[in-house]
Amino acid sequence: MIQTNFRLFFTYVAVVTVMLCSIGFIMLPLVSGNDQIIVFLTLLGSFIIFLVIIYQLFDRYIKPVRSAASVAEELVKGNYKTRTYENHYGDAGRLSNAINLLARNLQEMTIQEKIQGSQLRTVIDNMESGVILIDERGYVHLVNRKFLKIFGKKTKDYIGYLYYDVLEEERIYKAVQEAFLYEQKVKNAFTISLEVEKLYIEIGGAPIFNEINELKGAVLVFHDITELKRLEQMRKDFVANVSHELKTPITSIKGFAETLLDESMDDDAIRNKFLEIIYKESERIQALVNDLLELSKLEKDEMHILYEKVNISELLEEITPIVQQPATRKEITLVTNLEPNLIIDGDFDRLKQVCINLLNNAISYTPVGGKVTLEVKKVVDNLHITVIDTGIGIPEDKMNRVFERFYRVDKARSRNTGGTGLGLAIVKHIVEAHNGTIKLDSKVGEGSTFSVKVPVNKKFILKD
Repeated sequence: MIQTNFRLFFTYVAVVTVMLCSIGFIMLPLVSGNDQIIVFLTLLGSFIIFLVIIYQLFDRYIKPVRSAASVAEELVKGNYKTRTYENHYGDAGRLSNAINLLARNLQEMTIQEKIQGSQLRTVIDNMESGVILIDERGYVHLVNRKFLKIFGKKTKDYIGYLYYDVLEEERIYKAVQEAFLYEQKVKNAFTISLEVEKLYIEIGGAPIFNEINELKGAVLVFHDITELKRLEQMRKDFVANVSHELKTPITSIKGFAETLLDESMDDDAIRNKFLEIIYKESERIQALVNDLLELSKLEKDEMHILYEKVNISELLEEITPIVQQPATRKEITLVTNLEPNLIIDGDFDRLKQVCINLLNNAISYTPVGGKVTLEVKKVVDNLHITVIDTGIGIPEDKMNRVFERFYRVDKARSRNTGGTGLGLAIVKHIVEAHNGTIKLDSKVGEGSTFSVKVPVNKKFILKD
Protein backbone atom coordinates (compact mmCIF):
# COMPACT_ATOMS: atom_id res chain seq x y z
CA MET A 1 0.00 0.00 0.00
CA ILE A 2 2.93 2.37 0.78
CA GLN A 3 4.43 1.81 -2.66
CA THR A 4 1.04 2.56 -4.26
CA ASN A 5 0.72 5.81 -2.29
CA PHE A 6 4.20 6.99 -3.30
CA ARG A 7 3.52 6.07 -6.92
CA LEU A 8 0.38 8.19 -6.87
CA PHE A 9 2.25 11.13 -5.23
CA PHE A 10 5.04 11.10 -7.81
CA THR A 11 2.46 10.85 -10.59
CA TYR A 12 0.88 14.09 -9.41
CA VAL A 13 4.34 15.74 -9.15
CA ALA A 14 5.21 14.56 -12.65
CA VAL A 15 1.96 16.03 -14.03
CA VAL A 16 2.64 19.44 -12.43
CA THR A 17 6.27 19.37 -13.64
CA VAL A 18 5.24 18.63 -17.22
CA MET A 19 2.59 21.37 -17.08
CA LEU A 20 5.01 24.07 -15.77
CA CYS A 21 7.76 23.02 -18.17
CA SER A 22 5.31 23.34 -21.03
CA ILE A 23 4.37 26.87 -19.86
CA GLY A 24 8.11 27.72 -19.62
CA PHE A 25 8.84 26.52 -23.13
CA ILE A 26 5.99 28.67 -24.43
CA MET A 27 6.73 31.85 -22.46
CA LEU A 28 10.54 32.01 -22.35
CA PRO A 29 10.98 32.60 -26.13
CA LEU A 30 8.50 35.48 -25.89
CA VAL A 31 10.64 37.48 -23.44
CA SER A 32 14.31 38.41 -23.15
CA GLY A 33 16.87 39.62 -20.64
CA ASN A 34 15.66 40.10 -17.08
CA ASP A 35 12.13 39.09 -18.07
CA GLN A 36 13.29 35.55 -18.73
CA ILE A 37 14.80 35.37 -15.23
CA ILE A 38 11.51 36.63 -13.75
CA VAL A 39 9.53 34.05 -15.74
CA PHE A 40 11.89 31.26 -14.68
CA LEU A 41 11.73 32.26 -11.03
CA THR A 42 7.94 32.54 -11.24
CA LEU A 43 7.68 29.05 -12.71
CA LEU A 44 10.10 27.68 -10.12
CA GLY A 45 8.11 29.31 -7.32
CA SER A 46 4.88 27.94 -8.76
CA PHE A 47 6.43 24.48 -8.89
CA ILE A 48 7.41 24.69 -5.22
CA ILE A 49 3.97 26.02 -4.24
CA PHE A 50 2.21 23.27 -6.23
CA LEU A 51 4.55 20.69 -4.71
CA VAL A 52 3.65 21.82 -1.18
CA ILE A 53 -0.07 21.94 -2.02
CA ILE A 54 0.03 18.44 -3.56
CA TYR A 55 1.89 17.06 -0.56
CA GLN A 56 -0.62 18.62 1.85
CA LEU A 57 -3.59 17.32 -0.16
CA PHE A 58 -2.04 13.91 -0.44
CA ASP A 59 -1.05 13.72 3.22
CA ARG A 60 -4.28 15.08 4.69
CA TYR A 61 -6.96 13.71 2.33
CA ILE A 62 -5.88 11.28 -0.38
CA LYS A 63 -3.62 9.13 1.78
CA PRO A 64 -6.16 8.72 4.68
CA VAL A 65 -9.01 7.95 2.31
CA ARG A 66 -7.01 5.34 0.40
CA SER A 67 -5.83 3.81 3.70
CA ALA A 68 -9.39 3.75 5.02
CA ALA A 69 -10.60 2.05 1.84
CA SER A 70 -7.84 -0.55 2.11
CA VAL A 71 -8.68 -1.23 5.79
CA ALA A 72 -12.40 -1.51 4.95
CA GLU A 73 -11.54 -4.18 2.37
CA GLU A 74 -9.55 -6.10 5.02
CA LEU A 75 -12.47 -5.83 7.46
CA VAL A 76 -14.76 -7.30 4.81
CA LYS A 77 -12.33 -10.24 4.56
CA GLY A 78 -12.52 -10.74 8.35
CA ASN A 79 -9.12 -9.30 9.27
CA TYR A 80 -10.16 -7.24 12.29
CA LYS A 81 -6.58 -6.62 13.45
CA THR A 82 -5.86 -4.15 10.65
CA ARG A 83 -5.79 -0.37 11.35
CA THR A 84 -5.85 2.72 9.12
CA TYR A 85 -3.62 5.83 9.05
CA GLU A 86 -4.42 8.11 11.99
CA ASN A 87 -5.34 11.58 10.69
CA HIS A 88 -6.59 14.47 12.75
CA TYR A 89 -7.66 16.88 10.00
CA GLY A 90 -11.24 17.41 8.88
CA ASP A 91 -13.58 14.77 7.52
CA ALA A 92 -10.70 12.53 6.45
CA GLY A 93 -9.54 12.38 10.08
CA ARG A 94 -13.05 11.58 11.28
CA LEU A 95 -13.27 8.81 8.68
CA SER A 96 -9.92 7.31 9.77
CA ASN A 97 -10.87 7.41 13.45
CA ALA A 98 -14.28 5.88 12.72
CA ILE A 99 -12.71 3.06 10.68
CA ASN A 100 -10.23 2.30 13.46
CA LEU A 101 -12.96 2.37 16.11
CA LEU A 102 -15.06 0.00 13.97
CA ALA A 103 -12.08 -2.34 13.57
CA ARG A 104 -11.42 -2.39 17.33
CA ASN A 105 -15.09 -3.08 18.11
CA LEU A 106 -15.24 -5.87 15.54
CA GLN A 107 -12.07 -7.39 16.97
CA GLU A 108 -13.45 -7.28 20.51
CA MET A 109 -16.74 -8.79 19.34
CA THR A 110 -14.84 -11.56 17.57
CA ILE A 111 -12.81 -12.31 20.71
CA GLN A 112 -15.96 -12.39 22.83
CA GLU A 113 -17.68 -14.61 20.28
CA LYS A 114 -14.74 -17.03 20.32
CA ILE A 115 -14.74 -17.07 24.14
CA GLN A 116 -18.50 -17.68 24.27
CA GLY A 117 -18.24 -20.30 21.54
CA SER A 118 -15.46 -22.05 23.44
CA GLN A 119 -17.48 -21.92 26.67
CA LEU A 120 -20.57 -23.25 24.92
CA ARG A 121 -18.56 -26.04 23.32
CA THR A 122 -17.05 -26.93 26.70
CA VAL A 123 -20.51 -27.07 28.29
CA ILE A 124 -21.91 -29.21 25.47
CA ASP A 125 -18.92 -31.57 25.50
CA ASN A 126 -19.15 -32.09 29.25
CA MET A 127 -22.89 -32.73 29.37
CA GLU A 128 -23.98 -36.04 30.84
CA SER A 129 -26.32 -36.49 27.87
CA GLY A 130 -25.44 -37.06 24.24
CA VAL A 131 -26.22 -34.22 21.82
CA ILE A 132 -26.48 -34.18 18.01
CA LEU A 133 -27.38 -31.15 15.89
CA ILE A 134 -28.96 -31.70 12.46
CA ASP A 135 -29.70 -28.98 9.88
CA GLU A 136 -32.87 -28.65 7.81
CA ARG A 137 -31.41 -30.88 5.07
CA GLY A 138 -30.56 -33.68 7.48
CA TYR A 139 -26.78 -33.14 7.71
CA VAL A 140 -25.06 -33.55 11.06
CA HIS A 141 -23.33 -30.37 12.29
CA LEU A 142 -22.40 -31.18 15.90
CA VAL A 143 -21.94 -34.13 18.24
CA ASN A 144 -20.54 -34.10 21.78
CA ARG A 145 -18.34 -36.51 23.73
CA LYS A 146 -21.20 -38.32 25.45
CA PHE A 147 -22.81 -39.01 22.09
CA LEU A 148 -19.54 -40.50 20.81
CA LYS A 149 -19.27 -42.59 23.99
CA ILE A 150 -22.77 -43.99 23.48
CA PHE A 151 -22.55 -44.71 19.76
CA GLY A 152 -18.79 -45.07 19.27
CA LYS A 153 -16.75 -43.89 16.28
CA LYS A 154 -15.21 -40.41 16.02
CA THR A 155 -16.45 -36.90 15.31
CA LYS A 156 -15.27 -37.03 11.70
CA ASP A 157 -17.50 -40.07 11.12
CA TYR A 158 -20.63 -37.98 11.80
CA ILE A 159 -20.00 -34.32 10.93
CA GLY A 160 -21.08 -33.46 7.39
CA TYR A 161 -23.01 -36.69 6.79
CA LEU A 162 -26.74 -37.30 6.53
CA TYR A 163 -28.01 -38.59 9.86
CA TYR A 164 -29.62 -41.70 8.35
CA ASP A 165 -26.29 -42.66 6.76
CA VAL A 166 -24.35 -42.67 10.04
CA LEU A 167 -27.02 -43.75 12.55
CA GLU A 168 -28.71 -47.15 12.42
CA GLU A 169 -31.45 -46.92 15.04
CA GLU A 170 -34.95 -46.62 13.60
CA ARG A 171 -36.21 -44.78 16.70
CA ILE A 172 -33.75 -41.97 15.97
CA TYR A 173 -35.08 -41.65 12.41
CA LYS A 174 -38.60 -41.45 13.78
CA ALA A 175 -37.66 -38.78 16.35
CA VAL A 176 -36.00 -36.60 13.69
CA GLN A 177 -38.89 -36.99 11.26
CA GLU A 178 -41.47 -36.13 13.93
CA ALA A 179 -39.46 -33.07 15.00
CA PHE A 180 -39.40 -31.82 11.39
CA LEU A 181 -42.95 -32.88 10.54
CA TYR A 182 -44.83 -31.69 13.62
CA GLU A 183 -42.36 -28.92 14.58
CA GLN A 184 -42.68 -29.75 18.26
CA LYS A 185 -40.77 -31.61 20.97
CA VAL A 186 -40.70 -35.40 20.69
CA LYS A 187 -39.62 -38.21 23.00
CA ASN A 188 -38.70 -41.81 22.32
CA ALA A 189 -36.53 -44.62 23.70
CA PHE A 190 -34.46 -47.56 22.47
CA THR A 191 -31.81 -50.02 23.67
CA ILE A 192 -28.24 -50.67 22.55
CA SER A 193 -26.93 -54.20 23.05
CA LEU A 194 -23.32 -54.44 24.21
CA GLU A 195 -21.19 -57.52 24.89
CA VAL A 196 -22.14 -57.80 28.57
CA GLU A 197 -25.13 -55.51 29.13
CA LYS A 198 -27.73 -53.33 27.46
CA LEU A 199 -27.86 -49.56 27.38
CA TYR A 200 -31.28 -47.96 27.75
CA ILE A 201 -31.36 -44.65 25.91
CA GLU A 202 -34.12 -42.02 26.03
CA ILE A 203 -34.31 -39.53 23.14
CA GLY A 204 -35.54 -35.98 23.48
CA GLY A 205 -35.86 -34.07 20.20
CA ALA A 206 -36.79 -30.47 19.45
CA PRO A 207 -36.96 -28.39 16.24
CA ILE A 208 -34.75 -25.30 15.82
CA PHE A 209 -36.20 -22.03 14.45
CA ASN A 210 -34.47 -18.82 13.38
CA GLU A 211 -35.52 -15.21 14.13
CA ILE A 212 -38.31 -15.25 11.55
CA ASN A 213 -39.65 -18.61 12.78
CA GLU A 214 -38.25 -20.66 9.89
CA LEU A 215 -37.32 -24.28 10.63
CA LYS A 216 -33.52 -24.55 10.48
CA GLY A 217 -32.91 -28.01 11.91
CA ALA A 218 -33.35 -30.19 14.98
CA VAL A 219 -31.40 -31.04 18.10
CA LEU A 220 -31.56 -34.50 19.70
CA VAL A 221 -30.55 -35.20 23.30
CA PHE A 222 -29.77 -38.78 24.35
CA HIS A 223 -30.18 -39.60 28.05
CA ASP A 224 -28.55 -42.80 29.32
CA ILE A 225 -31.21 -44.17 31.68
CA THR A 226 -29.55 -47.56 32.15
CA GLU A 227 -28.93 -46.91 35.84
CA LEU A 228 -32.55 -45.83 36.37
CA LYS A 229 -33.79 -48.98 34.62
CA ARG A 230 -31.44 -51.07 36.74
CA LEU A 231 -32.68 -49.46 39.95
CA GLU A 232 -36.28 -49.93 38.83
CA GLN A 233 -35.62 -53.59 38.12
CA MET A 234 -33.84 -53.95 41.47
CA ARG A 235 -36.88 -52.50 43.20
CA LYS A 236 -39.18 -54.95 41.43
CA ASP A 237 -36.82 -57.84 42.17
CA PHE A 238 -36.57 -56.76 45.80
CA VAL A 239 -40.33 -56.84 46.30
CA ALA A 240 -40.62 -60.17 44.49
CA ASN A 241 -37.68 -61.71 46.36
CA VAL A 242 -38.83 -60.57 49.80
CA SER A 243 -42.28 -61.97 49.09
CA HIS A 244 -40.80 -65.23 47.87
CA GLU A 245 -38.33 -65.53 50.77
CA LEU A 246 -41.09 -64.98 53.34
CA LYS A 247 -43.69 -67.10 51.59
CA THR A 248 -41.90 -70.45 52.03
CA PRO A 249 -41.20 -70.29 55.79
CA ILE A 250 -44.57 -68.70 56.56
CA THR A 251 -46.33 -71.47 54.60
CA SER A 252 -44.36 -74.11 56.50
CA ILE A 253 -45.08 -72.52 59.87
CA LYS A 254 -48.78 -72.16 59.07
CA GLY A 255 -49.09 -75.72 57.76
CA PHE A 256 -47.37 -77.42 60.72
CA ALA A 257 -49.17 -75.17 63.22
CA GLU A 258 -52.54 -76.12 61.71
CA THR A 259 -51.56 -79.76 61.88
CA LEU A 260 -50.68 -79.42 65.55
CA LEU A 261 -53.96 -77.64 66.27
CA ASP A 262 -56.29 -79.81 64.22
CA GLU A 263 -54.93 -83.23 65.07
CA SER A 264 -54.29 -84.88 68.38
CA MET A 265 -50.58 -85.51 68.59
CA ASP A 266 -49.93 -88.47 70.87
CA ASP A 267 -46.55 -89.11 69.33
CA ASP A 268 -44.15 -86.78 71.13
CA ALA A 269 -41.41 -87.39 68.56
CA ILE A 270 -43.55 -86.19 65.64
CA ARG A 271 -44.84 -83.22 67.65
CA ASN A 272 -41.30 -82.21 68.59
CA LYS A 273 -40.20 -82.60 64.99
CA PHE A 274 -42.98 -80.25 63.83
CA LEU A 275 -42.08 -77.76 66.54
CA GLU A 276 -38.42 -77.90 65.50
CA ILE A 277 -39.40 -77.17 61.90
CA ILE A 278 -41.55 -74.24 63.03
CA TYR A 279 -38.68 -72.91 65.16
CA LYS A 280 -36.18 -73.32 62.32
CA GLU A 281 -38.42 -71.52 59.85
CA SER A 282 -39.05 -68.70 62.34
CA GLU A 283 -35.27 -68.34 62.75
CA ARG A 284 -35.00 -68.08 58.99
CA ILE A 285 -37.58 -65.27 58.96
CA GLN A 286 -35.80 -63.55 61.83
CA ALA A 287 -32.44 -63.73 60.01
CA LEU A 288 -34.03 -62.29 56.87
CA VAL A 289 -35.67 -59.43 58.77
CA ASN A 290 -32.43 -58.66 60.63
CA ASP A 291 -30.46 -58.55 57.38
CA LEU A 292 -33.10 -56.32 55.80
CA LEU A 293 -32.94 -53.92 58.74
CA GLU A 294 -29.15 -53.96 58.64
CA LEU A 295 -29.07 -53.28 54.91
CA SER A 296 -31.69 -50.55 55.22
CA LYS A 297 -29.61 -48.85 57.90
CA LEU A 298 -26.49 -49.03 55.73
CA GLU A 299 -28.24 -47.66 52.64
CA LYS A 300 -29.70 -44.72 54.58
CA ASP A 301 -26.21 -43.76 55.83
CA GLU A 302 -27.39 -44.32 59.39
CA MET A 303 -24.40 -46.53 60.17
CA HIS A 304 -21.56 -44.81 61.97
CA ILE A 305 -18.15 -46.43 61.78
CA LEU A 306 -16.71 -46.74 65.28
CA TYR A 307 -13.04 -46.33 64.49
CA GLU A 308 -10.59 -48.03 66.80
CA LYS A 309 -7.25 -49.80 66.54
CA VAL A 310 -8.08 -53.24 65.15
CA ASN A 311 -5.61 -56.08 65.56
CA ILE A 312 -6.21 -58.29 62.52
CA SER A 313 -4.76 -61.38 64.25
CA GLU A 314 -7.29 -61.07 67.09
CA LEU A 315 -10.10 -60.52 64.57
CA LEU A 316 -9.22 -63.72 62.69
CA GLU A 317 -8.97 -65.69 65.94
CA GLU A 318 -12.65 -64.90 66.58
CA ILE A 319 -13.66 -65.69 63.00
CA THR A 320 -11.87 -69.03 62.56
CA PRO A 321 -14.07 -71.16 64.88
CA ILE A 322 -17.23 -69.71 63.29
CA VAL A 323 -16.30 -70.65 59.70
CA GLN A 324 -14.29 -73.78 60.47
CA GLN A 325 -17.35 -75.84 61.40
CA PRO A 326 -19.21 -75.51 58.03
CA ALA A 327 -15.89 -75.96 56.20
CA THR A 328 -15.13 -79.18 58.09
CA ARG A 329 -18.67 -80.45 57.46
CA LYS A 330 -18.08 -80.11 53.69
CA GLU A 331 -14.48 -81.40 53.94
CA ILE A 332 -13.25 -78.04 52.62
CA THR A 333 -9.65 -77.05 53.35
CA LEU A 334 -9.55 -73.60 54.97
CA VAL A 335 -6.19 -71.84 54.60
CA THR A 336 -5.29 -68.54 56.26
CA ASN A 337 -2.29 -66.47 55.15
CA LEU A 338 -1.87 -63.52 57.49
CA GLU A 339 0.87 -60.94 57.49
CA PRO A 340 1.97 -60.51 61.14
CA ASN A 341 1.52 -57.38 63.26
CA LEU A 342 -1.30 -55.85 61.21
CA ILE A 343 -3.13 -53.07 63.05
CA ILE A 344 -5.52 -50.71 61.25
CA ASP A 345 -8.11 -48.04 61.98
CA GLY A 346 -11.57 -49.56 61.55
CA ASP A 347 -14.75 -50.89 63.08
CA PHE A 348 -13.87 -54.28 64.64
CA ASP A 349 -17.39 -55.75 64.49
CA ARG A 350 -18.07 -54.52 60.95
CA LEU A 351 -14.76 -55.84 59.57
CA LYS A 352 -15.47 -59.12 61.33
CA GLN A 353 -18.86 -59.21 59.60
CA VAL A 354 -17.17 -58.63 56.22
CA CYS A 355 -14.76 -61.54 56.67
CA ILE A 356 -17.44 -63.92 57.98
CA ASN A 357 -19.83 -63.16 55.12
CA LEU A 358 -17.13 -63.55 52.46
CA LEU A 359 -15.84 -66.83 53.94
CA ASN A 360 -19.34 -68.28 54.43
CA ASN A 361 -20.19 -67.31 50.87
CA ALA A 362 -17.04 -69.02 49.58
CA ILE A 363 -17.73 -72.17 51.61
CA SER A 364 -21.37 -72.30 50.49
CA TYR A 365 -20.46 -72.21 46.80
CA THR A 366 -17.46 -74.54 46.98
CA PRO A 367 -18.11 -78.26 46.36
CA VAL A 368 -17.14 -80.96 48.87
CA GLY A 369 -13.37 -81.41 49.08
CA GLY A 370 -12.61 -77.92 47.77
CA LYS A 371 -10.38 -75.21 49.15
CA VAL A 372 -10.97 -71.71 50.52
CA THR A 373 -8.05 -69.33 51.12
CA LEU A 374 -8.05 -66.14 53.17
CA GLU A 375 -5.12 -63.76 52.55
CA VAL A 376 -4.61 -60.57 54.57
CA LYS A 377 -1.68 -58.21 53.96
CA LYS A 378 -0.73 -54.56 53.88
CA VAL A 379 0.09 -52.93 50.53
CA VAL A 380 1.35 -49.33 50.80
CA ASP A 381 -1.33 -47.64 52.96
CA ASN A 382 -4.12 -50.14 52.34
CA LEU A 383 -5.19 -53.42 53.91
CA HIS A 384 -5.89 -56.10 51.31
CA ILE A 385 -8.31 -58.88 52.28
CA THR A 386 -8.61 -61.60 49.64
CA VAL A 387 -10.91 -64.63 49.75
CA ILE A 388 -10.19 -67.27 47.11
CA ASP A 389 -12.31 -70.36 46.54
CA THR A 390 -12.34 -73.30 44.14
CA GLY A 391 -16.11 -73.18 43.82
CA ILE A 392 -18.58 -73.14 40.95
CA GLY A 393 -17.57 -69.68 39.74
CA ILE A 394 -19.73 -66.89 38.39
CA PRO A 395 -20.53 -66.17 34.70
CA GLU A 396 -19.11 -62.88 33.41
CA ASP A 397 -22.54 -61.45 32.58
CA LYS A 398 -23.65 -61.95 36.20
CA MET A 399 -20.55 -60.72 38.02
CA ASN A 400 -21.77 -57.11 38.18
CA ARG A 401 -25.00 -58.22 39.91
CA VAL A 402 -23.73 -60.39 42.78
CA PHE A 403 -23.70 -57.40 45.15
CA GLU A 404 -27.40 -56.71 44.55
CA ARG A 405 -29.90 -57.57 47.24
CA PHE A 406 -31.22 -61.16 46.97
CA TYR A 407 -29.30 -61.86 43.77
CA ARG A 408 -28.14 -65.47 43.65
CA VAL A 409 -26.06 -67.18 40.98
CA ASP A 410 -27.29 -70.61 42.12
CA LYS A 411 -30.62 -70.04 43.88
CA ALA A 412 -31.20 -73.64 44.92
CA ARG A 413 -27.73 -74.03 46.47
CA SER A 414 -28.03 -70.73 48.33
CA ARG A 415 -31.40 -71.55 49.86
CA ASN A 416 -30.18 -74.99 50.94
CA THR A 417 -27.37 -73.32 52.88
CA GLY A 418 -29.81 -71.00 54.65
CA GLY A 419 -28.52 -67.81 53.07
CA THR A 420 -30.73 -64.74 52.87
CA GLY A 421 -29.15 -63.39 49.68
CA LEU A 422 -28.16 -60.14 51.43
CA GLY A 423 -24.65 -60.98 52.64
CA LEU A 424 -22.64 -59.52 49.75
CA ALA A 425 -24.82 -56.41 49.60
CA ILE A 426 -24.05 -55.81 53.30
CA VAL A 427 -20.34 -56.46 52.71
CA LYS A 428 -20.20 -53.89 49.94
CA HIS A 429 -21.83 -51.20 52.08
CA ILE A 430 -19.53 -51.84 55.04
CA VAL A 431 -16.42 -51.71 52.83
CA GLU A 432 -17.54 -48.47 51.19
CA ALA A 433 -18.32 -47.01 54.63
CA HIS A 434 -14.61 -47.62 55.45
CA ASN A 435 -13.71 -45.67 52.27
CA GLY A 436 -12.73 -48.95 50.65
CA THR A 437 -13.46 -50.94 47.50
CA ILE A 438 -14.42 -54.53 46.73
CA LYS A 439 -13.73 -56.34 43.47
CA LEU A 440 -14.68 -59.74 42.07
CA ASP A 441 -12.78 -61.98 39.64
CA SER A 442 -14.29 -65.30 38.70
CA LYS A 443 -14.30 -68.09 36.12
CA VAL A 444 -17.06 -70.65 35.78
CA GLY A 445 -15.95 -74.03 37.12
CA GLU A 446 -12.66 -72.68 38.51
CA GLY A 447 -13.68 -70.48 41.42
CA SER A 448 -13.99 -66.88 42.54
CA THR A 449 -11.76 -64.26 44.17
CA PHE A 450 -13.18 -61.42 46.26
CA SER A 451 -10.66 -58.63 46.87
CA VAL A 452 -11.32 -56.01 49.56
CA LYS A 453 -9.14 -52.95 49.96
CA VAL A 454 -9.51 -50.49 52.88
CA PRO A 455 -7.16 -47.79 54.19
CA VAL A 456 -5.11 -48.76 57.24
CA ASN A 457 -5.55 -45.23 58.57
CA LYS A 458 -8.86 -43.37 58.39
CA LYS A 459 -6.98 -40.20 57.34
CA PHE A 460 -5.50 -41.88 54.27
CA ILE A 461 -7.11 -41.56 50.86
CA LEU A 462 -7.64 -44.93 49.20
CA LYS A 463 -5.02 -45.45 46.50
CA ASP A 464 -3.52 -48.27 44.52
